[in-house]
Amino acid sequence: MLIGLQNVTFEFGARVIVEDATWHIQPGERIGLIGYNGTGKSTILKVLTQQYTPSKGTIEKGKDTTIGYLHQDLLSFDTNESILEVAMGAFEKVKQLEKEIEELGNQLTENSEDENLLMLYSDKLHDLEVAGGYNIHHKTEEVLQGLGFDNKDLQRPYKEFSGGWRMRVLLAKMILQQPDVLLLDEPTNHLDLPSIEWLEKYLLHYQGSVVIVSHDKYFLNRMVNKIVELYQQQLHIYSGNYDYYETEKAVRIEMQQKAYENQQDYIRQNERLIERFRAKASKAAMAQSLIKKLDKLERIETAELERPNIKINFQVDKQPGKIIASLKDIQKKFGENIIIQNGNAEINRGDKIALIGANGKGKSTLLRIIAGTENFEGLREWGHNVEESFYAQHQLEALNLNNTILDEMKECGSQKTELELRALLGCFLFSGDDTDKKIKVLSGGEKARVALAKVIVSKSNFLMLDEPTNHLDMHSVELLAESLNKYEGSLILVSHDRYFISKTANKIWEIVNHEIKEFKGSYDEWVAWNERMAKQKAQQEKQKEQEVKQIVIEQKNKPQQKHNTHETTQLKNDLKQLQKKFSKLEEMINAITTKKNKVEEDLAKPENYTNHTAFSALEAEYKQLLEEKENLDKHYETMFEEIMNLEAKIDQ
Repeated sequence: MLIGLQNVTFEFGARVIVEDATWHIQPGERIGLIGYNGTGKSTILKVLTQQYTPSKGTIEKGKDTTIGYLHQDLLSFDTNESILEVAMGAFEKVKQLEKEIEELGNQLTENSEDENLLMLYSDKLHDLEVAGGYNIHHKTEEVLQGLGFDNKDLQRPYKEFSGGWRMRVLLAKMILQQPDVLLLDEPTNHLDLPSIEWLEKYLLHYQGSVVIVSHDKYFLNRMVNKIVELYQQQLHIYSGNYDYYETEKAVRIEMQQKAYENQQDYIRQNERLIERFRAKASKAAMAQSLIKKLDKLERIETAELERPNIKINFQVDKQPGKIIASLKDIQKKFGENIIIQNGNAEINRGDKIALIGANGKGKSTLLRIIAGTENFEGLREWGHNVEESFYAQHQLEALNLNNTILDEMKECGSQKTELELRALLGCFLFSGDDTDKKIKVLSGGEKARVALAKVIVSKSNFLMLDEPTNHLDMHSVELLAESLNKYEGSLILVSHDRYFISKTANKIWEIVNHEIKEFKGSYDEWVAWNERMAKQKAQQEKQKEQEVKQIVIEQKNKPQQKHNTHETTQLKNDLKQLQKKFSKLEEMINAITTKKNKVEEDLAKPENYTNHTAFSALEAEYKQLLEEKENLDKHYETMFEEIMNLEAKIDQ
C-alpha cells in the first residue's frame, strides 16, 4: 500500500463528507474518483494529502511514498521565470546533486589526496548519471510540447500565460517529478484534444499510481482500471473502467433495492405481530422481544439515486430552410498569425457539428465568425427563418446581476412555467433555494451554467455552443447530450469532452492548414477513419520504400550504357574533386580521433582525476571532441555515398 484511508470520517461543520471510509491505493493502480458536483471529491484528495485532518480514523502512508497533487489552488503561484525553468523545478534532486558535486570539486581542489572525498565525488557523478541529470532539458521540452507548447514559447515568462496554460506547466512539472502517487483534480479541463490524447498515452505507461478526478467519461474509460465513487457519504469501489462501473452499479442498486424491499416486508410482518400481541397480556413479553429485535435491526437504505433523471426538452418555434449558414472565402488573421484562409463551408438543417482540434487553431474564432461577433473578411450568410442562439464565456457579462437565477430564466421569453424552469435549472446543478440566489453572488462557473441554461431554454432552431460542458458534472453532461440528440434544430459546438462529442455530433469540422475540413459522420467514425488513413499512409510509405529499392536493384542489373565523352569527362572531374575533399576529411577524422584518445588517457591519470579544475576542463574538451567527431562521421558517410554514386555513373 502506498497511501490510504482507514475508517475515516470527515465533516465540514455539520455536513458529513465521508463516514467510516476505508480506501487503500496500491502500486500500479489508475483510479477514477467520481461523484456528483459538491459531494466532496476534491476534499477527499486534500484528506489523502493531509491538508485536512479527519475527525475519526487515520491516514496511512508508506514511509518513502512521494505524492504529487495537481489542483486549482496552484494557480495562485506566480513567477517571472520561464515556463521551461518552472517545469524543470521538478528536478530538485538533480539540482541538489549538481550543487553537491560542485562543492566536492572545490574541496578536491584544496585537498586532492583525500581518497574518501574522491570516492564520494565519483559516487555523486554516478548518481547524477543514474538520475538522468544530463537529459533533463530534453525531457522537460518533450513533456511541455506534448501538452501543447510550441518551442518558441518555452523561454517566455510563466506570468505571461493564462490560467489554463499555467496549469499545463504545473502538470508538466508534476509529471516530470514522477511521484509514487499522482493525484490529478480535473486535469483535462485546461487541455485540448491532442493534449488529452498525449496525457492519456503518457499516464497509461506511468510507473506510479494515478488518482484522477474527472467528468470526462471518455478519458476515464481509456485511463482507469478502478473507480472509487463518493456516494451518500461512502466510498464505493469498483474494479474496472467507467463503463464497468455503470453496469456494476446498476446491478448493485437492483440488489440493494430488492434487499430493502424484502427487509421492509419483514419489518411490516413483525409490526403487525407486535400490534396483535400487545393487546394480549400473555403475549406482551413476546411483543417486547419483537420490538427489541426490530430496534437492533441494521436498516437497509432504499437504492434511490440522489439525482432525479430530469429530461431537458428543447422546443423549436420555426423550421428553417435547408441551408442554415454559408461561409464563403473566409479570411481571418491576428497580425501575422493566419487563422483561416479560403474558408468555405455550409451548415445544413439537421447538422450537429463538432468543431475540434488543438488550441490556437481557431475553433472559437470560427464559432464567433459564424455568430457574427468577430470581424473577418469574406461572406457569411444566414439561411431562411434561422433563429440562432450563441453560448460562450463572454455572455456571462450579459446577465443581469440584480436578478435571481429564476428571474433571469423567466426573462428568456420561453413561456415555460416556474416549475418547468426549476426542473431545467436542476439539470444545471441549481436545486431548491439555489434558484433564488442573485446572479451577482454566483461564481464564474455558476454564471456560466445560468448562461447555458438560457440558451437551452430559448426556442432557437440553431445553437452555437462554445465549451458547454466545462462547468457540468457527469450526470448533467449525460442529460445535455441526450437532449441535444433529440433537439430538432441544428447546432455547432466546440468541446474537448470526447464522450459529449461522440454522443451529439453527426459531422466533424477541423481546421487543417487554415482551411475548414468536413467529415460526414460521428466522432467515433472520424477516429476510426483517421486511424485507417494513418495505416494507409504508413503502408504507402513502406511500398514507396520497396519501390525505390526495386529501382536501385534494377538499375544495378541494367545493361551498362556508356555516357558520351563530354559527360564522362565532367563526371570524372567531379569525382576527382570529391576524392580530394574525402581525403582531407579522413585526415581531419584521424586527427580528431588521436586527440580524443589522448584526452581519454589524460582523464584516466590520477593527477588529473583528483584535480577538479583539470578534470572539468578535460571532460569539457572530451565532450566537444566527441561532438566534432560525430559531425565529421556524418559528412564522411554522405561523401562516401556521393563517391559511390559517381563511380557507378561513370561505369555505366
